[in-house]
Amino acid sequence: MKLAHSSTVPVPVERVWTVVMDVPRAAACVPGVSGVSGAGEDRFRGDLAVQVGPVRLSFSGEVAIVARDDAAHRATLRADAKEARLGGSVHASVEIALARAGEGCALRIESDLQVAGRIGELGQPLIQRKADQLLREFGACLARTAA
Repeated sequence: MKLAHSSTVPVPVERVWTVVMDVPRAAACVPGVSGVSGAGEDRFRGDLAVQVGPVRLSFSGEVAIVARDDAAHRATLRADAKEARLGGSVHASVEIALARAGEGCALRIESDLQVAGRIGELGQPLIQRKADQLLREFGACLARTAA
């Protein structure tokens, strides 16, 4: 499943980039994320509690920065998480790009998401709506945090 989200952040690109690349700080802007800690160079572990439709899910997983271009303000992250209660997993490749937009910046997040196991039965529309909601809230929090 491919997801794309973009928003404008009214903060200079360099300040937003600093927050985005500080994964524990940026993760605090994702509703439901907790316990983010380092797990090696450019690798982090954490948990995500989220409700998709009528189902509450609790993921445990890892995020790794696999490519980073500070000059171009672009990064690629890989995320792998498991949901033990229902049995399933999520694997994602996430591209983050920032670009100057007036005095602020444009944030673009593109994800290629693979959902396996019973959680995949929730259906793409439900999963996509929840992902869109989380990304909107992330963008708003990122603006507040970077300001």
